[in-house]
Amino acid sequence: MAEKKENRTSDREQSLVQHLLELRRRLLKSLAAVLIVFVGLFHFANDIYIFISEPLRDKLPAGSTMIATEVTSPFLAPFKLTLVVAFFIVIPFILHQIWAFISPGLYRHEKRFAIPLLVASVLLFYLGVSFAYFVISPLIFSFFTSAGPDSVAMMTDINSYLSFILKLLFAFGIAFEIPVATVLLIWSGVTSAESLSNKRPYVVVMCFIVGMLLTPPDVISQSLLAIPMWLLFEVGIAFSKIIKKTSNTVLK
Repeated sequence: MAEKKENRTSDREQSLVQHLLELRRRLLKSLAAVLIVFVGLFHFANDIYIFISEPLRDKLPAGSTMIATEVTSPFLAPFKLTLVVAFFIVIPFILHQIWAFISPGLYRHEKRFAIPLLVASVLLFYLGVSFAYFVISPLIFSFFTSAGPDSVAMMTDINSYLSFILKLLFAFGIAFEIPVATVLLIWSGVTSAESLSNKRPYVVVMCFIVGMLLTPPDVISQSLLAIPMWLLFEVGIAFSKIIKKTSNTVLK
């Protein structure tokens, strides 16, 4: 009996070690992919920064420019931005590595629904980032550049701008994951589509609160975030009902 217990313990330890080694291998692959893309993009670091800063530079008053208040800023700001862009580009590969790590432990019907969710999460994240850059950021910078006193010249530091725009892009990218989060909550049994439908008024209010916090204090900008978030919530509920019906059919 003692020998059998030792064998079981040894098998569990080996299994844990194998999982940790597999996780390390997947992480190293993801890191290597980010570094490879980063090296390929680094030559264009300044061009990438110029493109990302276009929404603000286009709204600056005549005679105003962006500035660097630190000695290392002209190098570090494009460097950090290029690293983030490399991560953005490699997100599908990283998610593929995550999928390859967890998929052996899933049932066939779970894999059938997980793959579309992974693809949808990537597309929605990119859609949210694009929406923030092309629609929201011009409105935000138009508001801020026109709201200040006439006697104050707006000359934004490149590091400060980078920090602001990355937070904005990430916030919208994550906000657009609402359908995926809704589907996962319902699929895992944490809540139900009916329960979330009953809480719709509270969700709408929360969407407008988030829109108020992430956008300038005007109704148009707030609505441009709140309404898509609410619609994405409704999409998540609709897909959850479809998945639930399909899953019940498959199990039968």
